[in-house]
Amino acid sequence: MNPIKNKKDLETTIDDIRNFAYLYLEKYSSSKQQLRTYLFKKLIKKKQKISSKKEIFNLIDTVIFSLVDQKFLSDEYYSDAKSKAFLRRGYSLNKIRYNLIKRGIDEKYIKASISKIKENESDPDFFSAIKICKRRRIGPCREESNRPLFYKKDISILARSGFSYEISKKVLEIPIKEFKKFCTML
Repeated sequence: MNPIKNKKDLETTIDDIRNFAYLYLEKYSSSKQQLRTYLFKKLIKKKQKISSKKEIFNLIDTVIFSLVDQKFLSDEYYSDAKSKAFLRRGYSLNKIRYNLIKRGIDEKYIKASISKIKENESDPDFFSAIKICKRRRIGPCREESNRPLFYKKDISILARSGFSYEISKKVLEIPIKEFKKFCTML
């Protein structure tokens, strides 16, 4: 069942989708789901004469499968690259996992990326928590007299960043001298 009755219109629509995809992939690295959403919004904006959403998604999926075959699009590579970038920013492993799920990455690629991080890094959550403390100026970065006053606030900041209570407590109880040593290691 063709979504567009005229064969020329169908071919031009598929070419338009492919061109939109190429232009998007030139600028941004993307997962399949992100590209699918972008192309759908682009086609809706263009107001093509297509009768249903299901037919639009079928056309988009054919283009995406061709891009995967041409190796322009890979969720595995995207997952590895994004997880490394998030780790450099100071994200916890939980937050990395959540962000990749939110971007439509398959669970097997997420597990593989996180296991690579765990193999290459020693205690990635601990060092990410130190990066957050340094950037937000909480915990060991505070004056010694203010640390007990802001302890709950600092713990909650680290908890919202995806760190466990044990890691948060461990980082917040570090003396200033050790904290500076850890900062130089980063």
